Amino acid sequence: MQPALMIIDMQAAMRRPEAGVRNNPQAETNISALLLHWRALKQPIIHIRHISRSATSLFAAGQAGAAFQAAFLPLPTEAVFEKNVPDVFTHSNLEHWLHVRGICDLVIVGVSTNNSVESTARSAGNLGFNTRVVADACFAFEQTDYNGIKRSADEVHAMSLANLAADYASIIKTHELLS
Repeated sequence: MQPALMIIDMQAAMRRPEAGVRNNPQAETNISALLLHWRALKQPIIHIRHISRSATSLFAAGQAGAAFQAAFLPLPTEAVFEKNVPDVFTHSNLEHWLHVRGICDLVIVGVSTNNSVESTARSAGNLGFNTRVVADACFAFEQTDYNGIKRSADEVHAMSLANLAADYASIIKTHELLS
């Protein structure tokens, strides 16, 4: 069985200016290409949606920002899991859902690299899943580090991928999966 494609937090709020300055402007194009590829092969696709516990969040239930972006609307045959913390394995039955279906391999794409993507990929690796993160199908936002130094979105993204590559996941590019 081909790995399950896991698309994390591709919601309307991620396209809003208040989300911040980001990298990988081609990420949505790459995610779309992977989504179409997985659909053509009729392989498992998992959509993850963040629903915030805060009523004022862009991701609050019922807010326009919480909706999936039009390009990433799940089909009725595709799984949808909601989360209210960065790691989708926390407080969900995703691990059980995967095991019941015999899915051992995950390909993770989405946003943000250093938050929901990284925390989910870490858990997946720790739980024994063969995990791959698609570097050019994820993106991050600029962030100020612990020492007060502003880091570019590219720096945040690269460091997150380095963290994952050390122990939790393989880091690949879109073309490697499509070829």
